[in-house]
Amino acid sequence: PHLQKFLTLMGVERDELRDTVCFFEMLVGGRDKQRRNQSKANAEKGMEALIKSIYSAMFTHLVNTINERIALRPNVSSKHAASIGILDIFGFESFQTNSLEQLMINYCNEALQQVFNGIVFKSIKEEYDSEGIDSSFISFPDNQDALDVIDKKGSSIFSVLDDMSFAPGANDEKF
Repeated sequence: PHLQKFLTLMGVERDELRDTVCFFEMLVGGRDKQRRNQSKANAEKGMEALIKSIYSAMFTHLVNTINERIALRPNVSSKHAASIGILDIFGFESFQTNSLEQLMINYCNEALQQVFNGIVFKSIKEEYDSEGIDSSFISFPDNQDALDVIDKKGSSIFSVLDDMSFAPGANDEKF
């Protein structure tokens, strides 16, 4: 029942979806098309990509629709117009094998979280202060220690990695 509802919402026939996910066509000799079966792994990757694309499009549509509905009157400057924004920070993740790419992603997430916390909580405190409301109870997490472990000059992961990159025979396994 769910597949049929999905197909109806997407405006796609069952056979079209099956053909797109399970088969591919290739040109042979520059003019003859041959239809081949996708491997199970490739078909699953294709479905995952389709699901992610649909989720992303729906999410973007939802945010845009909400922003259109809550926008203030045309005479109000855009600086004071209402809108929503989403900052999606998951923090550090645990993988069996960590890569430099994952370290960079985690570092960027932590740095963004630090900036986000500083801007949001600082502006709330300033707003409270300007209205004469006690803001001493407002505190927010400070992840500077986590950032220092990664990028503090002289004693961080990046510093050690940088030093190791100049050592003879250095590689990721020796790090």
